[in-house]
Amino acid sequence: MRQDSTRYVTLVRPRWSDMDAFGHVNHASLVTLLEEARVPLLFGDGTGGTGGTGTAPPGGLADFAKGIVVVRLRVDYRAPIVVDGSAVRVEIALADLRHASFTLDYRVRGGSAAHDPLAATAATVLAPYDLDRGRPRRLTVAERALLTEHVPSGGQA
Repeated sequence: MRQDSTRYVTLVRPRWSDMDAFGHVNHASLVTLLEEARVPLLFGDGTGGTGGTGTAPPGGLADFAKGIVVVRLRVDYRAPIVVDGSAVRVEIALADLRHASFTLDYRVRGGSAAHDPLAATAATVLAPYDLDRGRPRRLTVAERALLTEHVPSGGQA
């Protein structure tokens, strides 16, 4: 996993159980792969999964681990992702930062290289959630600072 100037880049490996009858990653599994790509960025040290140098804050955003929810998810498919045992490249950028939510933008490539064909684009709107009170909460100043410092904006946020 690494960060370039506009995207956080990680590799995730689809499992054989992720494929549909045509040998392609099915929709529910792609959503899971997006989650697997963002977890080390938001909650970890940015080095999980396939290794590499981390760029996420040490320990991740600890308060997010106490509660965060997906408010909205959009996936647009460009080409099938074939399950062949190899990893796919997921590039993540911060597309929008608001007081009580933020949007991550994803590019999923059909292979591990930057030049591999774009297979899907996606976006998730995420909101911090207070589990004790059972309701969304605002981002703290520290969380906003960590997001802007450690998640590439891709020139959008």
